[in-house]
Amino acid sequence: MTDAKQVKLKPGDTIGILGGGQLGRMLAMAAARLGLRCQVFSPDPDSPAFDVVLNATCAEYADVEALELFAHDVDVITYEFENVPAAAAMVLDARRPVLPNRKILETTQDRLAEKDFVTRLGIGTAAYADVTSVASLREAIIKIGLPAVLKTRRFGYDGKGQAIIREGDDIAKVWTSLATKSAILEAFIPYEREISVIAARSAAGEVECFDVTENEHRDHILKISRAPALIPDALAEEARSIAGKIATALDYVGVLAVEMFVLANGGGSKVLVNEIAPRVHNSGHWTLDGASVSQFEQHIRAIAGWPLGKPVRHGEVVTMTNLIGDEINDYETWLSVPGATVHIYGKGAPRPGRKMGHVTEVRPSKSK
Repeated sequence: MTDAKQVKLKPGDTIGILGGGQLGRMLAMAAARLGLRCQVFSPDPDSPAFDVVLNATCAEYADVEALELFAHDVDVITYEFENVPAAAAMVLDARRPVLPNRKILETTQDRLAEKDFVTRLGIGTAAYADVTSVASLREAIIKIGLPAVLKTRRFGYDGKGQAIIREGDDIAKVWTSLATKSAILEAFIPYEREISVIAARSAAGEVECFDVTENEHRDHILKISRAPALIPDALAEEARSIAGKIATALDYVGVLAVEMFVLANGGGSKVLVNEIAPRVHNSGHWTLDGASVSQFEQHIRAIAGWPLGKPVRHGEVVTMTNLIGDEINDYETWLSVPGATVHIYGKGAPRPGRKMGHVTEVRPSKSK
Protein backbone atom coordinates (compact mmCIF):
# COMPACT_ATOMS: atom_id res chain seq x y z
CA MET A 1 0.00 0.00 0.00
CA THR A 2 1.21 3.50 -0.84
CA ASP A 3 1.64 5.99 1.99
CA ALA A 4 -1.06 8.64 1.61
CA LYS A 5 1.52 11.28 2.52
CA GLN A 6 3.33 10.48 -0.74
CA VAL A 7 0.32 11.40 -2.87
CA LYS A 8 0.67 14.85 -4.39
CA LEU A 9 -1.36 15.42 -7.53
CA LYS A 10 -0.96 18.33 -9.89
CA PRO A 11 -3.51 19.84 -12.28
CA GLY A 12 -3.95 17.48 -15.21
CA ASP A 13 -3.56 14.31 -13.11
CA THR A 14 -6.37 11.77 -12.97
CA ILE A 15 -8.50 10.55 -10.07
CA GLY A 16 -10.25 7.20 -10.35
CA ILE A 17 -13.72 7.04 -8.77
CA LEU A 18 -15.37 3.75 -7.87
CA GLY A 19 -19.12 4.16 -8.27
CA GLY A 20 -21.10 6.12 -10.81
CA GLY A 21 -23.96 7.62 -8.80
CA GLN A 22 -24.69 11.23 -7.98
CA LEU A 23 -21.90 11.39 -5.41
CA GLY A 24 -19.36 10.28 -8.01
CA ARG A 25 -20.84 12.79 -10.43
CA MET A 26 -20.42 15.68 -7.96
CA LEU A 27 -16.91 14.57 -7.02
CA ALA A 28 -15.90 14.60 -10.67
CA MET A 29 -17.40 18.06 -11.17
CA ALA A 30 -15.49 19.39 -8.14
CA ALA A 31 -12.26 17.87 -9.43
CA ALA A 32 -12.76 19.43 -12.86
CA ARG A 33 -12.99 22.90 -11.36
CA LEU A 34 -9.57 22.30 -9.82
CA GLY A 35 -8.06 21.17 -13.13
CA LEU A 36 -8.04 17.49 -12.22
CA ARG A 37 -9.42 14.76 -14.47
CA CYS A 38 -11.56 11.86 -13.32
CA GLN A 39 -12.27 8.38 -14.63
CA VAL A 40 -15.30 6.55 -13.25
CA PHE A 41 -15.58 2.78 -12.76
CA SER A 42 -19.13 1.44 -12.47
CA PRO A 43 -20.99 -1.69 -13.60
CA ASP A 44 -24.11 0.35 -14.42
CA PRO A 45 -24.14 1.64 -18.01
CA ASP A 46 -26.65 4.32 -17.01
CA SER A 47 -24.43 5.77 -14.26
CA PRO A 48 -25.06 9.54 -14.01
CA ALA A 49 -21.37 10.15 -13.26
CA PHE A 50 -20.49 8.91 -16.75
CA ASP A 51 -22.11 12.07 -18.16
CA VAL A 52 -19.49 14.41 -16.68
CA VAL A 53 -16.21 12.57 -17.36
CA LEU A 54 -14.28 11.98 -20.56
CA ASN A 55 -13.28 8.41 -19.69
CA ALA A 56 -15.33 5.74 -17.96
CA THR A 57 -15.03 2.01 -17.33
CA CYS A 58 -18.27 0.03 -17.37
CA ALA A 59 -17.43 -3.35 -15.87
CA GLU A 60 -18.20 -5.55 -12.90
CA TYR A 61 -16.19 -5.09 -9.71
CA ALA A 62 -15.14 -8.74 -10.04
CA ASP A 63 -13.50 -8.09 -13.44
CA VAL A 64 -9.83 -8.11 -12.45
CA GLU A 65 -8.57 -7.22 -15.91
CA ALA A 66 -10.86 -4.17 -16.08
CA LEU A 67 -9.74 -3.11 -12.59
CA GLU A 68 -6.07 -3.40 -13.59
CA LEU A 69 -6.57 -1.32 -16.73
CA PHE A 70 -8.52 1.26 -14.73
CA ALA A 71 -5.74 1.51 -12.15
CA HIS A 72 -3.18 1.97 -14.93
CA ASP A 73 -5.06 5.01 -16.22
CA VAL A 74 -5.32 6.93 -12.93
CA ASP A 75 -3.02 8.39 -10.28
CA VAL A 76 -5.10 7.84 -7.15
CA ILE A 77 -8.38 6.02 -6.48
CA THR A 78 -11.33 6.92 -4.26
CA TYR A 79 -14.92 5.74 -3.94
CA GLU A 80 -18.41 7.20 -3.66
CA PHE A 81 -19.97 4.31 -1.72
CA GLU A 82 -18.77 2.29 1.25
CA ASN A 83 -19.72 -1.20 0.09
CA VAL A 84 -16.76 -1.54 -2.26
CA PRO A 85 -16.06 -5.29 -2.63
CA ALA A 86 -12.98 -6.20 -0.60
CA ALA A 87 -11.42 -8.18 -3.46
CA ALA A 88 -11.72 -5.23 -5.85
CA ALA A 89 -10.19 -2.87 -3.31
CA MET A 90 -7.25 -5.25 -2.84
CA VAL A 91 -6.58 -5.48 -6.58
CA LEU A 92 -6.58 -1.69 -6.91
CA ASP A 93 -4.61 -1.05 -3.72
CA ALA A 94 -1.76 -3.17 -5.03
CA ARG A 95 -1.42 -0.85 -8.02
CA ARG A 96 -2.44 2.65 -6.96
CA PRO A 97 -3.10 4.53 -3.71
CA VAL A 98 -6.71 3.99 -2.59
CA LEU A 99 -8.00 6.81 -0.38
CA PRO A 100 -9.55 6.61 2.12
CA ASN A 101 -7.52 3.50 2.97
CA ARG A 102 -9.40 0.31 2.10
CA LYS A 103 -8.69 -1.06 5.61
CA ILE A 104 -11.12 1.52 6.96
CA LEU A 105 -13.91 -0.25 5.09
CA GLU A 106 -13.41 -3.32 7.27
CA THR A 107 -14.66 -1.21 10.17
CA THR A 108 -17.32 0.90 8.49
CA GLN A 109 -18.88 -1.86 6.36
CA ASP A 110 -19.81 -3.80 9.50
CA ARG A 111 -22.17 -2.13 11.97
CA LEU A 112 -20.92 -4.22 14.89
CA ALA A 113 -17.25 -3.51 14.15
CA GLU A 114 -18.11 0.17 13.77
CA LYS A 115 -19.94 0.33 17.11
CA ASP A 116 -17.07 -1.49 18.83
CA PHE A 117 -14.59 0.97 17.29
CA VAL A 118 -16.54 4.04 18.43
CA THR A 119 -17.02 2.59 21.92
CA ARG A 120 -13.29 1.94 22.28
CA LEU A 121 -12.72 5.65 21.62
CA GLY A 122 -14.86 6.44 24.67
CA ILE A 123 -17.62 7.92 22.50
CA GLY A 124 -21.24 7.20 23.37
CA THR A 125 -23.57 5.09 21.22
CA ALA A 126 -26.91 3.40 21.74
CA ALA A 127 -26.66 0.16 23.72
CA TYR A 128 -26.11 -2.71 21.28
CA ALA A 129 -25.59 -6.47 21.03
CA ASP A 130 -24.42 -8.97 18.43
CA VAL A 131 -27.22 -11.18 17.07
CA THR A 132 -26.73 -14.40 15.08
CA SER A 133 -29.93 -16.36 15.73
CA VAL A 134 -33.43 -16.16 17.17
CA ALA A 135 -32.06 -17.38 20.49
CA SER A 136 -29.35 -14.71 20.64
CA LEU A 137 -31.94 -12.10 19.58
CA ARG A 138 -34.11 -13.04 22.56
CA GLU A 139 -31.05 -12.73 24.85
CA ALA A 140 -30.21 -9.34 23.35
CA ILE A 141 -33.75 -8.11 23.94
CA ILE A 142 -33.50 -9.11 27.62
CA LYS A 143 -30.25 -7.16 27.85
CA ILE A 144 -31.30 -4.04 25.90
CA GLY A 145 -35.06 -3.94 26.29
CA LEU A 146 -37.79 -2.85 23.89
CA PRO A 147 -38.42 -1.05 21.68
CA ALA A 148 -35.18 -1.78 19.84
CA VAL A 149 -33.90 -1.73 16.28
CA LEU A 150 -32.60 -4.87 14.60
CA LYS A 151 -30.18 -4.15 11.73
CA THR A 152 -28.18 -6.28 9.35
CA ARG A 153 -24.48 -5.84 10.06
CA ARG A 154 -23.74 -5.08 6.40
CA PHE A 155 -25.29 -3.42 3.31
CA GLY A 156 -28.09 -1.43 4.92
CA TYR A 157 -29.01 2.12 3.84
CA ASP A 158 -32.06 4.42 3.74
CA GLY A 159 -33.88 2.19 6.22
CA LYS A 160 -33.21 -1.02 4.31
CA GLY A 161 -32.00 -4.02 6.28
CA GLN A 162 -33.56 -3.01 9.58
CA ALA A 163 -36.72 -3.46 11.63
CA ILE A 164 -38.12 -1.96 14.84
CA ILE A 165 -39.11 -4.55 17.44
CA ARG A 166 -41.82 -3.65 19.92
CA GLU A 167 -43.54 -5.44 22.79
CA GLY A 168 -45.78 -8.22 21.45
CA ASP A 169 -43.95 -8.65 18.13
CA ASP A 170 -43.25 -12.15 16.84
CA ILE A 171 -39.46 -12.27 17.40
CA ALA A 172 -38.91 -15.33 15.21
CA LYS A 173 -40.86 -13.73 12.37
CA VAL A 174 -38.88 -10.47 12.61
CA TRP A 175 -35.60 -12.41 12.52
CA THR A 176 -36.68 -14.45 9.49
CA SER A 177 -37.87 -11.35 7.60
CA LEU A 178 -34.44 -9.74 7.92
CA ALA A 179 -32.94 -12.69 5.97
CA THR A 180 -29.50 -12.54 7.55
CA LYS A 181 -27.24 -14.59 9.78
CA SER A 182 -25.43 -11.60 11.27
CA ALA A 183 -27.20 -8.62 12.78
CA ILE A 184 -26.95 -6.08 15.56
CA LEU A 185 -29.68 -5.07 18.00
CA GLU A 186 -29.61 -1.43 19.09
CA ALA A 187 -31.63 0.28 21.79
CA PHE A 188 -34.29 2.60 20.38
CA ILE A 189 -33.18 6.17 21.08
CA PRO A 190 -35.88 8.77 21.95
CA TYR A 191 -33.86 11.55 20.38
CA GLU A 192 -34.69 15.25 20.19
CA ARG A 193 -33.17 15.64 16.75
CA GLU A 194 -30.82 13.97 14.28
CA ILE A 195 -27.60 15.74 13.33
CA SER A 196 -24.51 15.01 11.30
CA VAL A 197 -21.02 16.38 11.00
CA ILE A 198 -19.17 16.41 7.70
CA ALA A 199 -15.45 16.28 8.46
CA ALA A 200 -12.44 16.37 6.16
CA ARG A 201 -8.98 15.13 7.11
CA SER A 202 -5.75 15.45 5.14
CA ALA A 203 -2.88 12.97 5.06
CA ALA A 204 -0.94 15.43 7.22
CA GLY A 205 -3.61 15.15 9.94
CA GLU A 206 -5.33 18.50 9.32
CA VAL A 207 -9.06 18.32 10.17
CA GLU A 208 -11.76 20.73 9.04
CA CYS A 209 -15.42 20.31 9.98
CA PHE A 210 -18.44 21.97 8.41
CA ASP A 211 -21.23 23.45 10.51
CA VAL A 212 -23.28 20.81 12.30
CA THR A 213 -26.25 19.86 10.15
CA GLU A 214 -29.76 19.02 11.38
CA ASN A 215 -31.56 16.33 9.39
CA GLU A 216 -35.17 15.30 8.84
CA HIS A 217 -36.02 11.89 7.42
CA ARG A 218 -39.23 10.74 5.77
CA ASP A 219 -39.80 7.02 5.25
CA HIS A 220 -36.21 6.46 6.42
CA ILE A 221 -34.84 8.66 3.60
CA LEU A 222 -33.19 12.01 4.23
CA LYS A 223 -35.59 14.73 3.10
CA ILE A 224 -34.30 18.02 4.54
CA SER A 225 -30.99 19.18 5.99
CA ARG A 226 -30.43 22.55 7.66
CA ALA A 227 -27.21 24.23 8.69
CA PRO A 228 -26.49 25.20 11.33
CA ALA A 229 -28.35 22.76 13.56
CA LEU A 230 -30.50 24.33 16.27
CA ILE A 231 -28.33 23.16 19.15
CA PRO A 232 -26.21 25.01 21.75
CA ASP A 233 -22.76 26.08 20.63
CA ALA A 234 -21.09 23.84 23.23
CA LEU A 235 -22.97 20.79 21.92
CA ALA A 236 -22.07 21.67 18.33
CA GLU A 237 -18.42 21.91 19.32
CA GLU A 238 -18.66 18.52 21.04
CA ALA A 239 -20.17 16.99 17.88
CA ARG A 240 -17.38 18.41 15.72
CA SER A 241 -14.79 17.18 18.21
CA ILE A 242 -16.25 13.66 18.05
CA ALA A 243 -16.11 13.65 14.25
CA GLY A 244 -12.51 14.84 14.31
CA LYS A 245 -11.57 12.21 16.88
CA ILE A 246 -13.08 9.46 14.73
CA ALA A 247 -11.34 10.69 11.56
CA THR A 248 -8.00 10.85 13.37
CA ALA A 249 -8.37 7.41 14.97
CA LEU A 250 -9.10 5.93 11.52
CA ASP A 251 -6.08 7.79 10.05
CA TYR A 252 -8.66 8.90 7.51
CA VAL A 253 -7.86 10.82 4.33
CA GLY A 254 -10.88 12.43 2.66
CA VAL A 255 -14.38 13.40 3.77
CA LEU A 256 -16.54 11.37 6.13
CA ALA A 257 -19.90 11.93 7.77
CA VAL A 258 -20.74 11.08 11.37
CA GLU A 259 -24.46 10.76 12.06
CA MET A 260 -25.54 11.44 15.64
CA PHE A 261 -28.58 11.65 17.89
CA VAL A 262 -29.19 14.58 20.24
CA LEU A 263 -30.77 13.44 23.50
CA ALA A 264 -32.29 15.43 26.32
CA ASN A 265 -30.01 15.04 29.33
CA GLY A 266 -31.46 16.58 32.46
CA GLY A 267 -31.03 20.33 32.10
CA GLY A 268 -28.98 20.02 28.88
CA SER A 269 -28.37 17.72 25.96
CA LYS A 270 -25.86 15.11 24.87
CA VAL A 271 -24.99 13.37 21.61
CA LEU A 272 -24.64 9.70 20.71
CA VAL A 273 -23.01 8.46 17.51
CA ASN A 274 -25.35 6.52 15.25
CA GLU A 275 -23.31 5.70 12.14
CA ILE A 276 -20.16 6.62 10.22
CA ALA A 277 -20.29 7.07 6.44
CA PRO A 278 -16.74 6.88 4.98
CA ARG A 279 -17.50 9.14 2.02
CA VAL A 280 -19.15 12.38 1.01
CA HIS A 281 -22.71 12.35 2.32
CA ASN A 282 -26.22 13.44 1.36
CA SER A 283 -26.49 15.66 4.45
CA GLY A 284 -23.48 17.62 3.21
CA HIS A 285 -25.01 18.60 -0.13
CA TRP A 286 -25.87 22.05 1.25
CA THR A 287 -22.14 22.84 1.13
CA LEU A 288 -22.21 22.95 -2.68
CA ASP A 289 -23.97 26.32 -2.67
CA GLY A 290 -23.94 27.26 0.99
CA ALA A 291 -20.25 27.26 1.90
CA SER A 292 -16.96 28.66 0.66
CA VAL A 293 -15.75 25.13 -0.10
CA SER A 294 -17.99 22.11 -0.70
CA GLN A 295 -17.64 18.66 0.85
CA PHE A 296 -16.80 17.37 -2.64
CA GLU A 297 -13.95 19.82 -3.15
CA GLN A 298 -12.66 19.07 0.35
CA HIS A 299 -12.56 15.37 -0.49
CA ILE A 300 -10.71 16.00 -3.75
CA ARG A 301 -8.24 18.30 -1.99
CA ALA A 302 -7.57 15.69 0.71
CA ILE A 303 -6.95 12.74 -1.60
CA ALA A 304 -4.89 14.92 -3.96
CA GLY A 305 -2.55 15.92 -1.14
CA TRP A 306 -3.65 19.56 -1.34
CA PRO A 307 -4.40 21.88 1.61
CA LEU A 308 -7.94 21.73 2.94
CA GLY A 309 -10.17 24.77 2.72
CA LYS A 310 -11.59 26.58 5.75
CA PRO A 311 -15.37 26.14 5.38
CA VAL A 312 -17.33 29.37 5.81
CA ARG A 313 -21.13 29.22 5.59
CA HIS A 314 -22.50 31.78 3.13
CA GLY A 315 -25.80 32.56 4.81
CA GLU A 316 -27.54 32.68 8.15
CA VAL A 317 -29.28 29.36 7.39
CA VAL A 318 -28.77 26.96 4.50
CA THR A 319 -31.43 24.37 3.69
CA MET A 320 -31.10 21.34 1.41
CA THR A 321 -34.22 19.54 0.19
CA ASN A 322 -33.98 16.16 -1.55
CA LEU A 323 -36.15 15.65 -4.62
CA ILE A 324 -37.28 12.06 -4.25
CA GLY A 325 -39.09 10.02 -6.89
CA ASP A 326 -41.71 12.00 -8.82
CA GLU A 327 -40.81 15.21 -6.98
CA ILE A 328 -38.16 15.75 -9.64
CA ASN A 329 -40.96 16.51 -12.09
CA ASP A 330 -41.56 19.79 -10.22
CA TYR A 331 -38.05 21.08 -10.90
CA GLU A 332 -39.40 24.08 -12.86
CA THR A 333 -41.27 25.28 -9.78
CA TRP A 334 -38.00 25.31 -7.83
CA LEU A 335 -36.22 27.18 -10.61
CA SER A 336 -38.38 30.23 -9.91
CA VAL A 337 -37.75 30.28 -6.12
CA PRO A 338 -35.47 33.21 -5.15
CA GLY A 339 -32.21 32.03 -3.62
CA ALA A 340 -32.74 28.40 -4.65
CA THR A 341 -30.19 26.36 -6.62
CA VAL A 342 -31.43 23.21 -8.35
CA HIS A 343 -29.29 20.11 -8.84
CA ILE A 344 -30.66 17.37 -11.12
CA TYR A 345 -28.66 14.14 -11.07
CA GLY A 346 -29.39 12.95 -14.60
CA LYS A 347 -30.80 9.60 -13.55
CA GLY A 348 -33.39 7.67 -15.52
CA ALA A 349 -37.08 7.43 -14.76
CA PRO A 350 -38.04 8.42 -11.21
CA ARG A 351 -38.89 5.62 -8.81
CA PRO A 352 -40.39 5.80 -5.32
CA GLY A 353 -37.61 6.38 -2.81
CA ARG A 354 -35.01 7.22 -5.45
CA LYS A 355 -33.03 10.45 -4.94
CA MET A 356 -33.33 12.30 -8.23
CA GLY A 357 -31.90 15.69 -7.28
CA HIS A 358 -31.80 18.32 -4.57
CA VAL A 359 -32.39 22.02 -4.00
CA THR A 360 -30.26 24.33 -1.88
CA GLU A 361 -31.70 27.53 -0.39
CA VAL A 362 -29.46 30.11 1.24
CA ARG A 363 -30.98 32.67 3.59
CA PRO A 364 -28.64 35.69 3.56
CA SER A 365 -27.16 36.81 6.85
CA LYS A 366 -29.01 39.59 8.62
CA SER A 367 -27.53 43.00 7.92
CA LYS A 368 -25.90 44.63 10.90
